[in-house]
Amino acid sequence: MDDADRTAGGAPQSIGAQRGELGEARLSEPQAQGFRALNDSLRFDARLWPEDIQASRAHARMLAACGVIDQRERDQLLAGLSQVAEELAAQRFVFRDSDEDIHMAIERRLIELLGALGGKLHTARSRNDQVVTDLALHLRSRCERADELLSGLMASLLERAREQLGVPIPGYTHLQRAQPVYLSHHLLAYFWMFARDRRRFAFARAEVGRLPLGAGALAGVGFAIDRWAVAHELGFERLAPNSIDAVASRDFVLDYLNAAATTATHLSRLGAELVLWCSEEVSFCALPDAWSATSSIMPQKKNPDAAELLRAKAPRIVAHLSALHGVLHALPLAYNKDLQEDKEHLFDSADTLELALVAARQMVAGVSFDRERLSAAAGDPALAATELADLLARRGVPFREAHQAVGRLVREALASGHTLAQIGTAELAAAHPALAEASAEALALLGDPQRWIESKISAGGTARVRVAEQLEQAQAVLDGSDEV
Repeated sequence: MDDADRTAGGAPQSIGAQRGELGEARLSEPQAQGFRALNDSLRFDARLWPEDIQASRAHARMLAACGVIDQRERDQLLAGLSQVAEELAAQRFVFRDSDEDIHMAIERRLIELLGALGGKLHTARSRNDQVVTDLALHLRSRCERADELLSGLMASLLERAREQLGVPIPGYTHLQRAQPVYLSHHLLAYFWMFARDRRRFAFARAEVGRLPLGAGALAGVGFAIDRWAVAHELGFERLAPNSIDAVASRDFVLDYLNAAATTATHLSRLGAELVLWCSEEVSFCALPDAWSATSSIMPQKKNPDAAELLRAKAPRIVAHLSALHGVLHALPLAYNKDLQEDKEHLFDSADTLELALVAARQMVAGVSFDRERLSAAAGDPALAATELADLLARRGVPFREAHQAVGRLVREALASGHTLAQIGTAELAAAHPALAEASAEALALLGDPQRWIESKISAGGTARVRVAEQLEQAQAVLDGSDEV
């Protein structure tokens, strides 16, 4: 038994076969072992077998409809493809050492089953247009899966935002307390990020809608084939208009990776905040035990490992995007073996992103918020500083002048060991004459944290009425009746 022969599950299975079975008659020497290790892609492209079977069936039907093969040959090819598919699905398919990739493996098995007829399936196509068609079919499903998972995460965020309506939280800039907002408003910020990510995947899905099959190696094929028939059967909306571009381009993979990289970056921000908020120093929330880990040495620990991994997965996906840009950079037309590198970047990115999206949704759904802790932090008197400046501005004081006056007031209060809530009319009058005139209103404002939030009435702001509008708009986006 040759260890290089393996089943669909990867286990050694049967005797090896010599190279040169499918199209290597041009070469007088067998391929070097090192070259084969470098060149072969079966270890990662085997997952494309369903797409290869699907596209090959459509190709066989089209060849018969166009008179390139007869109906009996078509039926035999379709039956052979069904048997190959059954073997692959049951992991009974025996891979040979001669199988360079999944496409060659399937064709080799078809020839074993049907004899010379199996070789007719490759009429009017090249591996160049065959591979990119299979990849396009695969990527289409990954775009749709990303949309499904993003929709689920957005639904969880929307549900939690509704639950937490009216709960205040400090808003931050530079990781310093800035102005209070509602927790619902903060959660909805992520909703809108992910809504834009869905649009990016929708764009990638649209761009993968051009059928490459029929482009041949690069120049088209010498048969009067019906590319539209294949496109309709496989669900492509358009034909790739240029045969060279069809086999040489991987723009649609870049489009997916761009969407994935941006989504992963958004997930990293969500993960980072969960890590911060779960810390003992902040204690705004707690993750469910099912999405936490403990220490191997410190029994008291409850670590937000899943949220930390949301941070760490993002640069991995971004790196795949950058790497594929590097592969395509300055690559001459048309097909080059460099393009084989597209798959590992795509597959790992898609697998990683889908794992992260599932984790994020379940963490969002299970996180518990400490409302008392959040309200106390949002009631920090220092967060009323902007409201005092706005009060002066509404009384005709130029905002920059109001800003300076309140800044001095904050500095002096801190120097004396007081908070803004502990200052009196004398301090207000010393800060600015207009505050002397409005001291009663200023003191009332400082003692009412609810007013600090409810004053933000601009469209898209954090006032409760505006958050309610956002909730309605967010539901409309999920329902498909509105766009971001």
